[in-house]
Amino acid sequence: MLDNMILKQAMKRSFTIPIEVTYADGKTERYGKGTPEVKVKFNQKIALKDLRKNASITLGEAYMDKAIEVEGSLQKLIASAYASADSFLNNKKFKRFLPHQSHDEAETKHDVQTHYDIGNDFYRLWLDPTMTYSCAYFEKPTDSLEQAQENKVHHIINKLNPQPGKTMLDIGCGWGTLILTAAQEYGLNVCGITLSQEQYEFVNKRIKELGLEHQAQVILTDYRELDHVPFDYITSVGMFEHVGQEDLGQYFRTVASLLKDDGTALIHGITRQQGGAYNGWINKYIFPGGYIPGLQENIQHILDAGMQLADIEMLRRHYQKTLEIWDANFKKVIPQVIAQKGERFARMWDLYLQACAASFESGNIDVIQFLMSKGPSAKNLPLTRNYVYAKELTVQN
Repeated sequence: MLDNMILKQAMKRSFTIPIEVTYADGKTERYGKGTPEVKVKFNQKIALKDLRKNASITLGEAYMDKAIEVEGSLQKLIASAYASADSFLNNKKFKRFLPHQSHDEAETKHDVQTHYDIGNDFYRLWLDPTMTYSCAYFEKPTDSLEQAQENKVHHIINKLNPQPGKTMLDIGCGWGTLILTAAQEYGLNVCGITLSQEQYEFVNKRIKELGLEHQAQVILTDYRELDHVPFDYITSVGMFEHVGQEDLGQYFRTVASLLKDDGTALIHGITRQQGGAYNGWINKYIFPGGYIPGLQENIQHILDAGMQLADIEMLRRHYQKTLEIWDANFKKVIPQVIAQKGERFARMWDLYLQACAASFESGNIDVIQFLMSKGPSAKNLPLTRNYVYAKELTVQN
């Protein structure tokens, strides 16, 4: 009885939009003014002790198991909860406590493979043809996802002001779109590294198909183990979220050690402007070992590694739009996902994509590009940002 009363109080205070909630005892309540925009149904009781232990895990698992069902936009519901100062996402009574997490190389490899080695066929169902699994860059609102992912790759490479014949390393190269574009269109000698066996095999195949063996290579290794002469340029997209809070400093020191003096690096990743955070449910089911660092935290690590910042760009709205398109694509193939992985897995991924979109929409998380150099800031870059956008306008025209 007490658990039910407290749950009802929590639901009453947790949202800024009008909602309708049907509880496990069959009673229905409406909260907020106006017609409910989202309907929530509890098919089972939620124990208060589980919410107190870790609200994100408890509610996430309940959704996966159909103990909770949502009619309407799950993204809108979660974004509303982030917007409410009194919600279970913000109220200190429900703040989770997670144990200390470390990331030795064996753990990091396991964490990455847990997420990325689900199977190329799974990601191919809902990603665009570039197989790019990171924030796109929408130069125009009408850009398709594929175009926006190509825009993102060019935007990153253009920021480096690359010169043909020079070398570039991509830490966490994914399915290789960035390094292959850098080799083909910018004349760079490129190296990509990954811990995913499936990505490694995919990129190797693409290198051979494109006849780039003399100009491109992919290595299956941990970034801390790369034995290579320094590079003129380094990129890393969606990588530092995986390394863990304790190893962020080492990550940026490694970037610095692999960069030539006066070399330029572009690091792109999810960052919280409010400070670093874990999410229990995402850590357990999606990104084991994941940690979203704070903006100030990243900047301090960059400076401590002996590098200087040349530019910072926030792309929060771009990632929100990317995730919304991914989720729309995902919904179209849910029957295939269920056939491959089961309904619980499909509900888990749908929740993940919508929850992340809501988190970006609310400003709870951001995605930021850090442009930095080893040595005086922007020593080998033009005086203004015009060089980046001039190249992009040339491509558009």
